[in-house]
Amino acid sequence: MATQSERRATTRAAILKTARHLFGDRGFENTTVDDIAVAARVAKGAIYHHFKTKEALFEAVFAAVSVDLAAEIERVAMAEKDILAAMAAGTQFYFSACAKKPISQIILRDGPAVLGWDRWREIDMEHFGGQIPYALAAAMEAGLVARQPVEPLARLLLGAVTEAAVACAGRSDIAKAGAEYGRAFKSLLEMLRVKPAG
Repeated sequence: MATQSERRATTRAAILKTARHLFGDRGFENTTVDDIAVAARVAKGAIYHHFKTKEALFEAVFAAVSVDLAAEIERVAMAEKDILAAMAAGTQFYFSACAKKPISQIILRDGPAVLGWDRWREIDMEHFGGQIPYALAAAMEAGLVARQPVEPLARLLLGAVTEAAVACAGRSDIAKAGAEYGRAFKSLLEMLRVKPAG
């Protein structure tokens, strides 16, 4: 027989799974707590027991999607020959993933609007954005990028990716825009690459 804590965990997981599907499909504004309760087969009160507000539930969904996306990006990046190529491939995958529902709806369209810019960036820094400084430091250590202060360069690159993500979110052709921005970001990274002495 399941314990009370196990039942709570099962209920919470069902709410999150259902909310993720509905927020990704319909968007935050067009999804009600009642919709989630019915689809998850739980009482509305159960949702509010786990999440104080619809916004809090969305934040939990956003964080879960971010974790999954970061894991996929890492998988793609690890297959590359060096750190700069890994950064380019990971960013290209980010844009490609964000071009499709449910990720586009949750991460790019609703994320900044529901969470606010500062919280959206804070969560992103825990996952995707936070990897840029580490990758740049490793690239410098490997001699791929000239040694320089990491933090300003990381912020500039992250700013470029964030601006591109916001620009993609506002377009109807997110897939095309994402591919264009991914190629442009790869070009930026290649400009940083130290050229072999000739």
